[in-house]
Amino acid sequence: MWHNAFYLVPGLLLAATVLYAQQAKQAAQRVSDPKGLPGRGIALLEAAFLSGGPGRVFDTALVRMHRRGHVVVSRSRLVTLTASEPLDEVDGAIVDAIGPSRSRDLDSLRVAVMRAPAVQAVGDALAARGLLRNPERLRRARTANRTIWLALAVTLAFAVAALLLASDEPGSDGPSLWIPMVLLVLGLVSLLATRPPKGRVTPAGRRQLGLMDTGKPWQPHHGAFVSGADAVLLGAVAMGGLALVGADGLGDAELHEAMLAAAATDQSARAFAAAGGGPSSSGSSGSSGSSCATGPATWCGSSSDSSGSSGSCGSSGSGCGSSASCSSGSSCSSGSSCGSSSGSSCGGGSSCGGGGGCGS
Repeated sequence: MWHNAFYLVPGLLLAATVLYAQQAKQAAQRVSDPKGLPGRGIALLEAAFLSGGPGRVFDTALVRMHRRGHVVVSRSRLVTLTASEPLDEVDGAIVDAIGPSRSRDLDSLRVAVMRAPAVQAVGDALAARGLLRNPERLRRARTANRTIWLALAVTLAFAVAALLLASDEPGSDGPSLWIPMVLLVLGLVSLLATRPPKGRVTPAGRRQLGLMDTGKPWQPHHGAFVSGADAVLLGAVAMGGLALVGADGLGDAELHEAMLAAAATDQSARAFAAAGGGPSSSGSSGSSGSSCATGPATWCGSSSDSSGSSGSCGSSGSGCGSSASCSSGSSCSSGSSCGSSSGSSCGGGSSCGGGGGCGS
């Protein structure tokens, strides 16, 4: 005989999944180091990460090193180190990734630097300030939200079982179907209430990008190249990516062609792996962007979402932020998945970019 007390099982399961989903959502939205918005005074590489993710940081830092005469990039995509005087930890990561041979192919260098702790730390700092959302916490929140569907399926299964058991005992009182109906309604409402944020760029991050989009070219206000044509160029690369800057704007057609080709190679490799055409890692050489799908790098995950946040380090079609070419290798928030170059999904920022994912 069916007892209504049996509905305690799906009821408890539903309550547990809703509680888990709510806690995961709160963790994804948590800001550990709120400092307000830095406005147009944001650091160069932070602007690059916010606009385009790890790939944009690499592009910006490499162009900066090239302008200083510290690297030479050939049309065959070979990066040669000519001086090892890093301005910051990201420059140091490029030097370390090139290695003692003082030369390395651009494709594997791009992936290695995007996954470097120094680049990942830039994203961590932005997340701590509430401008970006941690991708691992976002994935956890989405997984937790999906567990509610499991609880709803169990509830529905119990309701069906109750009807079947009641039909086998004609003289018994049937189960109270209002109980599972209430549980199903509560579960559906909880699905909406615990739905995690869609993009890695937070509302505060979008406001920050809007503060930088005043109609005048943004340029860094501190650090190397704080004035002049180099500052304007680096600001354009950080906010818009190489595709927007163009060969004429970069002033070196060979460099522009090589870096865009490396980004395109990464993007095609990631798309191939995502379509099931091959493994997600190309091995230790890291010659393709798909290799960033493995490893511990937080901002180099394989997830993407509609508001711009795909983040596989090593590709250029998914963005972390919102500029004309949300750089990526793959972690992050705007580029092709970010929306359009007008920044419609990222909000008033410079633009949500066409180049894509955390790259350029």
